[in-house]
Amino acid sequence: MPAWLHLMADSFWPLLLAGLEFTVPLALISFAAGLLLAFVVALIRLFGPAPAVAIVRFYVWLIRGTPLLVQLFVIFYGLPNAGIVLDPLPAALIGFTLNVGAYNSEVIRGAIESLPKGQWEAAYSLSMTRWQAIRRTILPQAARVSVPPLSNSFIALVKDTSLAAVLTVPEIFQAAQRIAAVTYEPLILYTEAALIYLAFSSVLSSAQVRLEKRFGRHAAFAGKTQ
Repeated sequence: MPAWLHLMADSFWPLLLAGLEFTVPLALISFAAGLLLAFVVALIRLFGPAPAVAIVRFYVWLIRGTPLLVQLFVIFYGLPNAGIVLDPLPAALIGFTLNVGAYNSEVIRGAIESLPKGQWEAAYSLSMTRWQAIRRTILPQAARVSVPPLSNSFIALVKDTSLAAVLTVPEIFQAAQRIAAVTYEPLILYTEAALIYLAFSSVLSSAQVRLEKRFGRHAAFAGKTQ
């Protein structure tokens, strides 16, 4: 077996284990928390009072207008100057959650606004309140519209978790860096890390296709029954 292939075989399990222990949980937790935050922000943008709208608009503007790497540095390396010290993993979770929340709030807001005005009128004609209309009529339809962009956002987040390496979170890329520092084979190790990210993304892309088809069937059935 060639030396480079032997190195890849030896390092595969440490890299994969780092992905399963840190990359996947980091992506799942921050995306779930970010999606909840995005939902709240989107609703405030659409239906909230003016002061709250101004606050969330500023939050979205700030997060979307600055690089994710800078946000992570501010949270982990900058906040200690203000007396706030966070461990690497919580700092990464906060950074990714805030980033996901800002971007996906625009996805959710756009999905809700894309629905025809007649959907609101139909709900009101059934004596629904605004929140009943949102919960029973608007959100189920907006969810179908949001599936493709939200799925893409999650796949992008899985790859973006590699930035947590700068916070010393021992995820895939950080593990590759540590092995490369010992073996002096950065090309082989970073290529292997890229292949593992590619495998994760491919699995998620396949799941996205199935999810979109499932929601598409529901949409088609709903269209036939109307």
